[in-house]
Amino acid sequence: MPTRDLTMTDFEETVLAPGITLVDFWAAWCGPCRMFAPIYDAASETHGDITFAKVDTEANRDLAGAMQITSIPTLMVFRDDVLVFSQAGALPAPALESLIEQVRALDMDEIRAHIAQEGDDPAAD
Repeated sequence: MPTRDLTMTDFEETVLAPGITLVDFWAAWCGPCRMFAPIYDAASETHGDITFAKVDTEANRDLAGAMQITSIPTLMVFRDDVLVFSQAGALPAPALESLIEQVRALDMDEIRAHIAQEGDDPAAD
């Protein structure tokens, strides 16, 4: 499945959707972004059940700011309405494949329980 370009208009709807969504924050002038692009695109073709999206940080500065992007490329992974991974830097293909498999293996009920517990913990504030 080809990657989707996201803007402020459709970002939230896309990442809140059921399933796994990877979002690559990038810019045309960024060398590491250009090196990561073919790896990301190849993974999107291999994993048709996952949404692969891109945010051009130059064209969508408001969205990049809202997501606190300070370095590019930054990869964020959402699963079932939960941000489960965020990291700056280009990943090599094997690392991206490993990340996808780890996200597939997550117990989302356990993660939601952990998030709820942290929300109830006054020490976490």
